[in-house]
Amino acid sequence: FFVLRVQRKATLAPSTETRLLSKGNISTMALNPHKLGVHKVLQYIPLNAIFDAPSKARLRKAVNIADLRLCAKARAHKMVFDYLDAGADDEISLRRGKDAYSELEMHFHILSGLKPPLDLSTKIFGQDVKLPFFGCPTAGNRMFHWEGESAAAKAAQHHGTLYGLSSLATTGITEIGKLTDGPKVFQLYVWKDRELVKEVLAKAKEGGFHAMALTVDFTWYGNRERDIRNDFSIPPKYSLNQIIEAIRKPAWTYDFLSHEPYTYACINTDVPADSLAAFVNSQLCPEFDWRDAEWLLGEWNMPSAVKGVCRPDDAIKAVETGFTTMWVSNHGARQLETSPATIDVLPSIREAVGPDVEIILDGGVQRGTDICKALALGADAVGVGKPYLYGLAAGGTEGVIKAYDILKTELDRAMGLLGTGTVDELKKRGPGLIKKRNGSVRDYPDRYAYERGYGGGII
Repeated sequence: FFVLRVQRKATLAPSTETRLLSKGNISTMALNPHKLGVHKVLQYIPLNAIFDAPSKARLRKAVNIADLRLCAKARAHKMVFDYLDAGADDEISLRRGKDAYSELEMHFHILSGLKPPLDLSTKIFGQDVKLPFFGCPTAGNRMFHWEGESAAAKAAQHHGTLYGLSSLATTGITEIGKLTDGPKVFQLYVWKDRELVKEVLAKAKEGGFHAMALTVDFTWYGNRERDIRNDFSIPPKYSLNQIIEAIRKPAWTYDFLSHEPYTYACINTDVPADSLAAFVNSQLCPEFDWRDAEWLLGEWNMPSAVKGVCRPDDAIKAVETGFTTMWVSNHGARQLETSPATIDVLPSIREAVGPDVEIILDGGVQRGTDICKALALGADAVGVGKPYLYGLAAGGTEGVIKAYDILKTELDRAMGLLGTGTVDELKKRGPGLIKKRNGSVRDYPDRYAYERGYGGGII
């Protein structure tokens, strides 16, 4: 970890967004292991299997998503794990998003004549899939494990479900197209540069993506205080604390040091992530409005989702604007603190847009029973973020596949015990099967829940 850094102070005081996204107050004029070419040597020294042996042993013993979270925490650098695990501010929305599912009871039918495995197939964005859930598009997957987005794409192919790619992915559109021939959705942020938007959309069309999802809840960068405390940066700043933590997590560290530095490959593969981060921050467009959304839809002209809907009136406006899918989301509780649990607002959005508009929901999902409840209350499909990223951070492709296996098994069991044999039947009969009850202290975390991963933040 020998590093020589030559730093200078920025001439302007950095905004919170700049400090968090790009650490733009520090010059990138520095020598680090990748600039010294350490990875070109280490790639020929196959020590990964040795360092990863304990991680693989832990992964084999995992029985649920909470276990995968602990596996990820044990393998990943603290800065990286907390970036994945955290919510905004006091992490109230993060905990409420999970707690909300505890308040929903499943009033099951008996003697339904069902036997496993059930038919979990459905359609998402008009495309046939074998599962009604999928991995949400998330940025910078190679930060968690060197396989990055490739692992998630392979898992989607393995399970026959939708794959979502972020426009801030560290794996390119062409490479993803080679790994999965199934349906794919490309996620787009609201950029200022329309030529950049056109270029990225053209790449997505050429890469075989079937749908576009516009993220509309990221016009400001959320206050993620774990990142501030950890001095989170891309790449690591090689401070004493970060180096000590890297030594404690040899599997993650060797992965990081023995592979090429990652870039935001969907935008510009020649610019490293640390340099491009400042550009990304400068391109976020807070003033993006409905007229801009209309322009974007005209450029795409294919199935499209507006990602970040929490209000019925916004959902109605989005349908009128031309979006074909409402994506109910609060950005994983990482943006506006005390934003509502998405499962709580789902029924009102379904009522507002009617039965024929596709709805995707994400947020707070940790169990197959959570997916079952969301489908019953109005969702056509469910996105999961943290669950599959825990699997990725815990063990690459194997970990993501295991996350999907866990959720699939739990969903199959929940639907069978509930008395619904197909996803269509669950959606039709669902409102009569799920009932909300008043919360109880027994529903919420006990003193040991933090160690099990319940809540994600400080209990």
